[in-house]
Amino acid sequence: MEVLLIDDHPMLNVGIISILENTGLFTVCGQAASLEQAMNTIEESETLPSLIILDLLLGEDNGLDFLPMLEKFCCNKKIPKPPVLVCSALGDSFKVHSALKLGASGFLSKTGGKAELLDAIGAVLSGKTYISSELNIKLGEKTPLYAKFSKRETNVIDLIKQNKTNKQIAGLLSINLRTVENYISRIYFKTGFSCREEVHKL
Repeated sequence: MEVLLIDDHPMLNVGIISILENTGLFTVCGQAASLEQAMNTIEESETLPSLIILDLLLGEDNGLDFLPMLEKFCCNKKIPKPPVLVCSALGDSFKVHSALKLGASGFLSKTGGKAELLDAIGAVLSGKTYISSELNIKLGEKTPLYAKFSKRETNVIDLIKQNKTNKQIAGLLSINLRTVENYISRIYFKTGFSCREEVHKL
């Protein structure tokens, strides 16, 4: 089975590749350190990998953004989407639930060992959802983060209600555009909203 590895940590990649290929069951068919590289690899391949292992911290990129990109690509091509196993040092409830909501098949902590990596891969390849037990997060569990916004998210909401663009919000809050987009994604996730007009109701 072929695996695409999306992670910008070379040493960690070496370890994962060794674990996978030593089983005799997996071949790492590609590596990507950014979302652009990941999508280029997928678009240039004749067939999709059997599994994608995804980190969330990819330099300036947010790994979560890859999930809807993959979904759109597979829908356009009318081909089945391969399972995506998130493997990240970020393991808070918000990140886990966000990844699963966006289509990830599992969430593995980077502190897990070889055995857990293989268990997680086996689970998602068989159609199951996997979450590292050490994260102490259960499927369907609600998190207090859903019920309240951070101070910065509240600032973003106020500016959206003032009809400010993302670029204007970035300038007013002295943050970059990607960070604004991440805050808006979190707001949508917590509220179930899908557009700026709905934010005006808050």
